[in-house]
Amino acid sequence: MTTLKEGDKAPDFKAEDQDGNEIKLSDYKGRKLVLFFYPKASTPGCTAEACNLSDNYDVMKDKGYEILGVSADTKKRQQNFKNKYDFKYPLLADEEKEVINAYGVWGPKKFMGKEYEGIHRTTFIIDEKGKIEEVIKKVKTKAHAEQIME
Repeated sequence: MTTLKEGDKAPDFKAEDQDGNEIKLSDYKGRKLVLFFYPKASTPGCTAEACNLSDNYDVMKDKGYEILGVSADTKKRQQNFKNKYDFKYPLLADEEKEVINAYGVWGPKKFMGKEYEGIHRTTFIIDEKGKIEEVIKKVKTKAHAEQIME
């Protein structure tokens, strides 16, 4: 699991979103960023989390937050996920796991008794200066926006 904590400088990144646009951490300078990592597009928990953030997008934007989702899915899968649910924010297709590894969210997981490697659902709140304000490891998928804005 991630060793990043509150007060650390957020690792810089550069990756492509679902449409092939390059997105960098510096694009969000001067704004708060909700950087959420999720295991796999279009799965139940990830859909609940992403939809909850999208449903609360306007309220979060009014409070100064930008939102960016990241998983190891392909651009095509991210594009289908975004289009199906009409998300108002970009999804990074981090197939090479560069952003995922930079934030330390890749590691051993267990599901139904089986062990495997995967993304640990984690959200980083990054402040206007690029510092980590909060790390949320116990994500409430159906009430994540509320969890962030508490």
